[in-house]
Amino acid sequence: MRNPLIIGTVLATILIFFLNSMMNSALGADTNTVSSTVIDKSVPTASAPSVVVNNSDVCMVATSGAIQTNILGIATGLMKEDPLCAKLKISSRLYSMGMKVAAVSVLCLDSRTWDSMYQAGTYCPYDSKIGKDAKEGWLNNPEMIPDGSLIKANLLEGREITVEEREANNEFTKFIFMAMAMYIGFPILF
Repeated sequence: MRNPLIIGTVLATILIFFLNSMMNSALGADTNTVSSTVIDKSVPTASAPSVVVNNSDVCMVATSGAIQTNILGIATGLMKEDPLCAKLKISSRLYSMGMKVAAVSVLCLDSRTWDSMYQAGTYCPYDSKIGKDAKEGWLNNPEMIPDGSLIKANLLEGREITVEEREANNEFTKFIFMAMAMYIGFPILF
């Protein structure tokens, strides 16, 4: 199934191009007689639909958009699933049922969580193992680490991240946030 927003945008672009070429050819004709009829009526505006997610237990993000020309207006709206929200909901439900290791395992599917757990010394569960046994399992099978993990890249190169690299990365992150804050004129103090 194709995305209706993309289809609508493509159709609107084709229509605008067609109408523009018709207007250019009509304006190019040379005549000496001018006659016109003025109608005082404005074209209705295309309003983007309000896509509302009333249930807070649904991990959906709503988007909508509209485009209006002198002749035609197109509006559409759609909903998309938020995968991070879904992981958080699943993890929360598992934790509430007393399955704490399973809840952490769901969160560990995200590379950011995996990296932070590893750097904190509380390793993500690996094949029903926790703690140092899990660390050994991850070190023996680094290809199983979620894609996007900085530690995975270093392990596949054959080295672990040192404390100095972590501190340098943290300082660089602070620098980037400070630069962005200064750019938009919002002071941030670390």
